[in-house]
Amino acid sequence: MKKLAKIRLRIKILLFALAILFTACNSVENKKAKLSPDEARAIAKEAYVYGFPMVMNYKTMYNYTLNEQSPDYKGPINQKSCEARLYTPNDKAVVAPNSDTPYCMFWMDLRDEPQVISVPEMEAERFYHFQLIDLYTHNFAYIGSLTNGNKAGNYLIASEGWKGEKPEGVTEVIYCETDLFFVVVRTQLMDNNDLENVQAIQDSYEVQSLNSFLGEAPIVTDRNENALVWQDGDELTPKAFTYLDYMLNLTTPVESEMELRANIGKLGIGTKEGFDIMRYDQETQEAIQLGIEEGLKEMKAFAAKYSKDPLTSSRIFGTRDFLTKSAKENYDMDNFYVLRSIAAFLGLYGNSGEEAIYPAYLMEAPDVPFNAATNSYTLTFPKDQLPPVNFFWSLSMYDGKTQLFVNNRLNKYLINSGSFNDFVFGEDGSLTLYVQKDSPGKDLEANWLPAPDGPFLCIMRLYGPKEAALSGEWVNPPLVKANN
Repeated sequence: MKKLAKIRLRIKILLFALAILFTACNSVENKKAKLSPDEARAIAKEAYVYGFPMVMNYKTMYNYTLNEQSPDYKGPINQKSCEARLYTPNDKAVVAPNSDTPYCMFWMDLRDEPQVISVPEMEAERFYHFQLIDLYTHNFAYIGSLTNGNKAGNYLIASEGWKGEKPEGVTEVIYCETDLFFVVVRTQLMDNNDLENVQAIQDSYEVQSLNSFLGEAPIVTDRNENALVWQDGDELTPKAFTYLDYMLNLTTPVESEMELRANIGKLGIGTKEGFDIMRYDQETQEAIQLGIEEGLKEMKAFAAKYSKDPLTSSRIFGTRDFLTKSAKENYDMDNFYVLRSIAAFLGLYGNSGEEAIYPAYLMEAPDVPFNAATNSYTLTFPKDQLPPVNFFWSLSMYDGKTQLFVNNRLNKYLINSGSFNDFVFGEDGSLTLYVQKDSPGKDLEANWLPAPDGPFLCIMRLYGPKEAALSGEWVNPPLVKANN
């Protein structure tokens, strides 16, 4: 039965490819394309909501591995890149980054052969993980404290079509839906004196090909990737579809998306011919831009509707199967594309719920951002009601427009539980955090999260959330005006 199912899937993929080829050939013959402006707008909206995460994923891949002149360049594919430092306002490649855990970030390619990630044994109390993210931005797997414990291990990552046996010495084989994937490694910094220990751990992480792991010569193919030059702002224009082309042509469509892929292929998206806005007349070009704007509007409407739900982050990041289930059960949606897109828009590469959740403070009221230019705010945890976590929690500050860290005189971008002994608690045992542009006074600066002189948003992070947080039994307290 499994063999028959695979044969049927191959036939469907072949038919899909033939349909795309026919669409492309037909479009070449008729450069103006046989789409009405209304049809083009509807397809553009569908393609934008579906493809936005892949577009932003391309931005990271371009800046981290394809553009050696990028200030964010990390190194070539399949090479570990770690930094024993915390993120600051100068880091702009990823929106809403954390500054709790020094990062390793790198891209991996399985087209030649599987790759092996090796981790050392470390202290039981230290949180770490390798977050594995495919081209669609699905978190397809984790290696780390919550999934494997803190023992040493060797983990083989392979494409789904790999037929090899698990080699001796490999702890686990993990399969990826796409041949390329991104890795985010977070290693907990226990306190201000812990940076050397973190660097030693990062140095002991190892990435190598399967052949190298087995003591054989690695397979190396010289590929011309023909990278597209990324320009900030392109993600809001029809140029986004050229990046989506690039990413879709690196994937094999899954059965559930064949109809969608064929439909957006009517605009050339994901075909060999590719998308070219100049192929269309002015009215159709404007319709395509309108479709993009409608797609973005749909994403923002979803964010606004669920902005105060503390469980939203646990429902919009995860595997393909998880997102399919979450869309249906939590939002009564037939597909998860809006969930995946708003996840990329608000916090690209957010964690799956079991690893971390992100109660967010995005708006004071619908369409009314928090604004420290005119208001001061407080956030109060009642006695014994601090975030319930297996590891640690934090609250980070971001500029309301850029979603990046904010410069301030203390170089302080977050408050976290590592500062527990410095916090000033109330007489009733409560903990009040001050979120404002000006200091609440020297004695209370341990409780102060500096805000910009303007709009802002905050994200709380719970690493290793306990069941009370995952179930909604514990709810993050509100961020309120100090004069309320």
